[in-house]
Order: sequence, then structure tokens, then C-alpha cells
Amino acid sequence: MTPPPLVVLVGPPGAGKSTIGALLAERLGTGYRDTDADIEATAGKPIPEIFIDEGEPHFRALERQAVRAAVAEHPGVLALGGGAVMDEGTRALLKGLPVVFLDVDLADAVRRVGLDAPRPLLAVNPRKRWRELMEQRRPLYTEVAAAVVTTGGRTPDEVADAVTEALALRPAPTPTTDTTDSPQ
Repeated sequence: MTPPPLVVLVGPPGAGKSTIGALLAERLGTGYRDTDADIEATAGKPIPEIFIDEGEPHFRALERQAVRAAVAEHPGVLALGGGAVMDEGTRALLKGLPVVFLDVDLADAVRRVGLDAPRPLLAVNPRKRWRELMEQRRPLYTEVAAAVVTTGGRTPDEVADAVTEALALRPAPTPTTDTTDSPQ
């Protein structure tokens, strides 16, 4: 049986889940997995195309499957798509796991994501839509989170430090080379 993920990152678009997830995995000496990438691999196309071609309900069904598989199979750092917590079954699945809500304010999210990024739910009036999504999702992110880490005004390294501290995680030991002379 595969152990549960070491860290599960949740949060809105622009919170830094992908950047922080990859950095944490490197620091902790473990693998990194992003359920959005899993969905794109399964569907054979980018998420915006899934929304356009099959619609949001189809995407959400793929997302539920991707999250379920990743939680069951991946013992490293896992990043979930911004809307994954909307599903009640996903929230139940996350109970008791080391989930970190990467919280970000609108200004930082806009700066990180950009207003022209291909994000289907932010296509029309992205600032207003982002605020609406956060009003819906913030209570759900908080519900599943073992810790909340604010990312605003912090570098990725500072956020990664805050996550490891919040979950009391230990970085992987760095390999050392023995520089002492061996006895002759």
C-alpha cells in the first residue's frame, strides 16, 4: 500500500501551487505531481480545450478521478487544481491529510497568473470572477487545510519554508562528500 502524500497543496489560480510544489518536492527529496497535468495527459489536450469541447462538468469528472488516483498513488508532494475542493467527495478524501491552503490576495494572483492566461473560469472579467471564485472556495480551502500559508509578498523559498514549518517537515539530507584523508 502506498503511503499518503507528504503534502497536498490547494488554493486559487495564482497561489503558486505548481512553483511551491516543485520546490518542496526538491527540498524534501520526493516526487511532485500536479492533478491538472494528470488531467491534460488523460484527455490528451489542455484544460481550456476540455472546457470548450466537453464542458465544465466533464472536466470536473476528470478532476475527481485524477485527485482520487493521485491521493492513492503518490506519496510525495501533490498540487490540486484550484476547483478540486468544490467536490464533496474530494474534500472527504482530503480529511486527515497534510493539506496546505496557499492563500493569495487578488493583486498577487493577477500579477502571477496574468489576465491573458488560458484559465477558462477567468476568461471574462478575470478580477471580478477571481473574487467570486474565492468567495465560494475560501471556506472549502480552509475546511480541508491542516495549515494555511499566505503567499503574498513572499518569495517561493519563503513560502516553501513556511509550508515545511507549518507541517513540521524535514528537508531531505544533502549528500556530503568525505574530505578526510583515508588512513594509508
